[in-house]
Amino acid sequence: MKGIYVLVISIRKNTSVDVGALGTMVFEKGLYAYVGSAQNNVEKRVERHLKRCKPKFWHIDYLLGNDSATVSHVFFKEGSRFEECQASGQIAEKGVPIRRFGSSDCRCDGHLFKIEDYGFLRNYMHEITVQSS
Repeated sequence: MKGIYVLVISIRKNTSVDVGALGTMVFEKGLYAYVGSAQNNVEKRVERHLKRCKPKFWHIDYLLGNDSATVSHVFFKEGSRFEECQASGQIAEKGVPIRRFGSSDCRCDGHLFKIEDYGFLRNYMHEITVQSS
């Protein structure tokens, strides 16, 4: 299956994370939404994100490798990679983008957003069960 996904991430306390080329970033306690896409096997991509121990390849790998960050919910929608940026635009209306995070290959301000709640995602995406490892 191919499409876009949103990881809802809970950060339990204010924390600093070295995010590879982005350097050290400070994340405030709260909820975040990360938008990604996988044009082949989205299930495997999400499974990879849920693993704690993995090689760090994407910005999100650095954040999710931190003990303060946990994926609490996952949303999915079939679609092209182009829709990843559209979803980011919709989430930006509800949240605050973390500049440059996850958007090094597009013109978006970022693909990670600090949000107050995630209920609005149910309006245009399907929620899938999270089983972290």
